Amino acid sequence: MSQARDLADLGGSASAGGITGRNLIINGAMQVAQRGTSDTSAGYLIDRFKAAHNQVAVTQSQQTLTSGSPYDSGFRHFYRLANTSVSSATNAYAEVHQIFEAQNISQSGWNYKSTSSFITISFWARSSLAGTYYVMLRTFDGTEYRRNLSFTLVADTWTKVEVTTAGNSNLQIDNDAESGLTVFVVPHYGTDFTGGGEVSTTDWYDRNGQSDAYLPNYAQNWSNTASATFDITGLQLEVGQTATPFEHEDFGTTLRKCQRYGFNIAEVVSGRVGVGHAVGSGTADVLVNHPTTMRAAPTLPSPDATGANVTNVNGSNIASTAIVLQSATPNVTRLRVSVSSGLAAGNACTLSFDATDDAFLKAEL
Repeated sequence: MSQARDLADLGGSASAGGITGRNLIINGAMQVAQRGTSDTSAGYLIDRFKAAHNQVAVTQSQQTLTSGSPYDSGFRHFYRLANTSVSSATNAYAEVHQIFEAQNISQSGWNYKSTSSFITISFWARSSLAGTYYVMLRTFDGTEYRRNLSFTLVADTWTKVEVTTAGNSNLQIDNDAESGLTVFVVPHYGTDFTGGGEVSTTDWYDRNGQSDAYLPNYAQNWSNTASATFDITGLQLEVGQTATPFEHEDFGTTLRKCQRYGFNIAEVVSGRVGVGHAVGSGTADVLVNHPTTMRAAPTLPSPDATGANVTNVNGSNIASTAIVLQSATPNVTRLRVSVSSGLAAGNACTLSFDATDDAFLKAEL
């Protein structure tokens, strides 16, 4: 059987979107948002995408598409950064990025040390301000290198962006589960971080010994424009010089990929999220099995015990007063849950949450 026949049997060519596993971005269609749909702080909101900003106040949110070019291509959500308090500070900035495990890049098929081997990044973007914006790549292992790739937007118009870069002999990306590569999309960097003559726009450049400049100067000032917005969806990073159609996948597949980096154990309303035993009248140890193997043993930042309950052997619910992580592996976490009283050492118990509680296990890069 010919190779062409094999491809047809698999569902078509890469250009037709038939071959899976092309997209190294996780949740590029912005469909999974385990932490909620809006946040005024920096950090993660929509899974795998992290916002960072300084001086300017920014709200990040998951928005719904109902018509238009991205919608017609199968997208139903997009990610928005919205300026809610302007800043003319020279050290103002706003960006969103995704960090890749090094092993996912080193085993992707991209020969990142070769100038004849390429990766292509494509996405839909829209800004309330017309101008030139940047995708910025960053490596972590060995010497830090960066690569700047520009794109131009017309105000309030969805645009399909495609940028490509070759590798570089100086790059190092290890084969491990730590940070290997970051893809930034940058609405604005202030002049403290830009400088046309100091950073390359044609090749990877060594950050060591550089000044604070990361990108060329921005002609438009998104951070100093009231109610400015910047929207993206359909992010795809793939090996090769040509952007293929976005690799849509079912929600469950994307959710499992996201849960490698974090999941909310309290997401099931009144559901039993773990089974354990009492170690005293006021404490219980509960095991939570992860839905998938996580990138590393997770942490549990600032769990909210309000509304969580320990159910003892006689079926009564006892309100939790505190929850801490006792130990964890990539596959299971042991929680120490405190209550006022009412447990008996050695007796079995379960842990449950109501809809408002948050206990997010995190193994982000």
